[in-house]
Amino acid sequence: MNILLINHYVGGLKYGMEYRPYYLAKEWVKMGHQVTLVGASFSHLRIQQPFVAANKIFVEETIEGINYIWIKTPAYKSTFARIKNIFVFVCKLWKYSRKISELVKPDLVVASSTYPLDIYPARKIAKIAGAKLCYEVHDLWPLSPKLIGGYSSWHPFIVVMQLAENYAYKHVDKVISLLWNAEQHMKEHGLVEGKFKCIPNGYCKEDWEDLNLKEEIPQAHKLLFKQLENKIVIGFAGGFAASGSLETLVKAAVLLKENDDLAFVFVGKGPEQEYLEKLVKEHSLANTFFLPAVKKIQVPLIIAYFDIAFIGGVHSFLHKYGTSANKLTDYMLSTKPIVQAIDEPNSVVERVECGICVEAENSRLVADAILKLAGMSREEREKMGERGRRYASENLEWNVLAEQFLNEFAVK
Repeated sequence: MNILLINHYVGGLKYGMEYRPYYLAKEWVKMGHQVTLVGASFSHLRIQQPFVAANKIFVEETIEGINYIWIKTPAYKSTFARIKNIFVFVCKLWKYSRKISELVKPDLVVASSTYPLDIYPARKIAKIAGAKLCYEVHDLWPLSPKLIGGYSSWHPFIVVMQLAENYAYKHVDKVISLLWNAEQHMKEHGLVEGKFKCIPNGYCKEDWEDLNLKEEIPQAHKLLFKQLENKIVIGFAGGFAASGSLETLVKAAVLLKENDDLAFVFVGKGPEQEYLEKLVKEHSLANTFFLPAVKKIQVPLIIAYFDIAFIGGVHSFLHKYGTSANKLTDYMLSTKPIVQAIDEPNSVVERVECGICVEAENSRLVADAILKLAGMSREEREKMGERGRRYASENLEWNVLAEQFLNEFAVK
């Protein structure tokens, strides 16, 4: 089977984010399928950009058996330049859709960019090739920029995106969504009953095998965790972004500052770091520490030192549709009980009973959840963490998810 997946920000181990298309493609190749990923030549998410000469429309590259097509797009820093980059990508895809269709000869076309505009060239390519059409939803657009960015429903950019979203739901053979509770929203915009399937983000089993033999965490990290070995460590590993509401965890640390048995450790970097460190200093928190970010493959080794893992978010209407954070999977695979402070009804943490869920941005409830878990025996916490590990290992490995994806199109 020939699979063509279009994702503006597609990456891989060589280029960096976005990883989901790469991991799915890697598994499909193992299953014997031909896979082509189409992406823009420039993305702000990547650690490096593929080279496309100025006189080229697109170039082809093969990495780990996966075929890539890089469409030449302009670099950007501003929002306006980023929008230009999006439209250049989509317009070139549309203009050269026949050429791409004849080159790949797809049986399945997947429109997988964060925004919905790529559904137009994706459908055109699918019609030319006589292929099935899938729309993969990472975030709800244009609802996300409306709620997060404060755009009016009548803003020209939002109107264009809304038309594309509605068009996608009306013309696809299937919607694959990372958001488990988004089906009703999609039906309200034209999706037919029976065309929805949730397939969350997953993990690569090889990344978790023999970690201690392959990697070692930095000496500074080792020294701190050695100092804290008699404490109950509440940890966070990831980006310090406002959306993660790490301020809530710092404020919980303030409420628990008299508890000498607890220590709070933040591992990572990001725009909120200076503000968080300022909060810690203002409240003279001797129980709270910051460590530099580590390589992706070292993250499980860091989490192994946690007794309790934290994941949070700001109050957001969007979270009612579900979330699919890679961080949560890392915590579950690490057999750690989780405190989740996100406004997500019936979340996987709640369903699997591998932690405690509380209201977003509520430091008092986060502190109470930490005290409840800290008051358990080590064996009780390990039993809770084991439920999460078992669920993740049985349901979230990429080979399982890749097979589920193709099963929706009656292909094995």
